[in-house]
Amino acid sequence: MAKNKLAKWAELSQFQNVIEPEIAGPPGKDHRIKGNWNSVVFGNNNPITLELGCGKGEYTTGLASLYPERNFIGVDIKGARMWRGAKTANEKNLKNAAFLRTRIEFINNFFSPDEVDAIWLTFPDPHPGKSNSNKRLTCPWFLNKYRNFFKDKGIICLKTDNRELFDYTKRIVLANNLRTIFETRDLHSEAGLEVKDNSSPGSNNEFLHENARVLSIKTHYEHMFIQKELDIHVLAFILEKDIEISNAPEER
Repeated sequence: MAKNKLAKWAELSQFQNVIEPEIAGPPGKDHRIKGNWNSVVFGNNNPITLELGCGKGEYTTGLASLYPERNFIGVDIKGARMWRGAKTANEKNLKNAAFLRTRIEFINNFFSPDEVDAIWLTFPDPHPGKSNSNKRLTCPWFLNKYRNFFKDKGIICLKTDNRELFDYTKRIVLANNLRTIFETRDLHSEAGLEVKDNSSPGSNNEFLHENARVLSIKTHYEHMFIQKELDIHVLAFILEKDIEISNAPEER
């Protein structure tokens, strides 16, 4: 193992804004932080947004800088990558940014009902191929997990370069009659923009106004994809607590 990775892990264990699995205990056991993020970690009652598969935490720290009135938690299993986000948050004194090192399969052990308002999925592993669809972070198994700790009508926003993952997620959304509020197949082209949910006056303008800044945040991978001239896809939708998510019919 590289020395710098060991050094990052050692430093990560000392960060006050990071909760690691060694502290969390065995899988399946609720962590003491569950239901207590606002009181114990943030010291306020502000809304919480998760970045699942946060990598180096560019979105977690970027969002925390843009919205000091909200709290943000980056979740990932790879500590050496997470170190960068946690260190950036410390360097910038972002008291509203924290990190959780765990597998997303165990996410319910860390959050209580109604504790989370929104989720960002920034360039998650697309798990290509139909046989791997049940591993995707937008598959029904994961979406139903999120329902356990989501506030009703919370927002999930997927940002990806992978067309297969984007199309798969869109089919899930449509099959379960979930409301799409923002959609584009080419984020960096005005012609690619498509706005949904005209039934809610003002919501479109508000979402677009906020995301003009939010979507301008670029991860390490996004910079790579742009250099390769790959389109960046975004899909934001509402997840309702009382709707159990099921699989979509397969494409013919």
